[in-house]
Amino acid sequence: MTATTTQTDLLLHVTGLQIHFFTGAGIVKAVDRVDFGLKPGETLGLVGESGSGKTISSLALLKLIPRPGKILAGRIIFENEDLIPKKESEMIKVRGKKIAMVFQNPAFSLNPIYSIGEQLGEILMWHEKLNKKEANEKTAEFLNLVGITDPVGRLKQFPHELSGGMKQRVCIARALLCNPSLVLADEPTTNLDVTIQAQILELLSSLKKRFNMAMILVTHDLGVVANMADRITVMYAGRICESATAKIIFENPAHPYTMALLQTIPRVDKSYTGLGAKRLTVVPGRIPNLIHPPSGCRFHPRCSEAEKGCSQAIPDLKAIEDGHFVSCWRR
Repeated sequence: MTATTTQTDLLLHVTGLQIHFFTGAGIVKAVDRVDFGLKPGETLGLVGESGSGKTISSLALLKLIPRPGKILAGRIIFENEDLIPKKESEMIKVRGKKIAMVFQNPAFSLNPIYSIGEQLGEILMWHEKLNKKEANEKTAEFLNLVGITDPVGRLKQFPHELSGGMKQRVCIARALLCNPSLVLADEPTTNLDVTIQAQILELLSSLKKRFNMAMILVTHDLGVVANMADRITVMYAGRICESATAKIIFENPAHPYTMALLQTIPRVDKSYTGLGAKRLTVVPGRIPNLIHPPSGCRFHPRCSEAEKGCSQAIPDLKAIEDGHFVSCWRR
């Protein structure tokens, strides 16, 4: 079985996704036979440490795998069409129009030499065939929608004139301009201070409901998706460990890696400073080299429950209850 529902009304259905990077040092097996699905209007939290393959999996949906990476196998069925065989000329019509992305670092995803109005207006003129005046009006409307003051005045400003939080709001507005069915949010709060992080997450959540769009929220922090995700898929070293509803993941996790990640979330009932302070929990060890990944379960070198058999074969992703999938020999 796969970690996806079998219903036919899925907006997105990814099966057998395999992505390798062909480097001078060797072949990096970044994503290895990954399956996941998403219903219209649903939010999926894609969670894991850096190097787990979550960002690469999301970039694959737009066929934006950076060189020397290549999609070797799999299907990406979006709105009943497989995106993998599509040519670049066809994917241009999908990106921004049907699937949009909010990137991790807004400073890098905004072009420094073009004004905000030029960058966002170009999207509307290309996809919606609006003229410049119409594009500016709609851009200002969306800037206002994401909480940017003086939206008309901001059209003439350049990215360097905005704060980090404002830039990310611009990127969210850009993602929503064409009312996409699916928005990919890749670590959207990583480079922002704590107060702004909360504001951006609240904004994403409210806009998702307002536009009834589906969302994939990519993050290394389970705490970020606690109040936003309907389902959570946990990835480790290019494979899926566990997938279930957010309620199950937080109340009844089954994979040792998921349990370890949950232990790293700071708790409000514990003090981490001063006398008697508790130490923040970390997952022991480090994510493996994916040129030479561990045999068997890729988490076994770091797993406190590992047995001899765990290093000998890769466990299948199997259902242990309705809607709850786990890849572990102990479960």
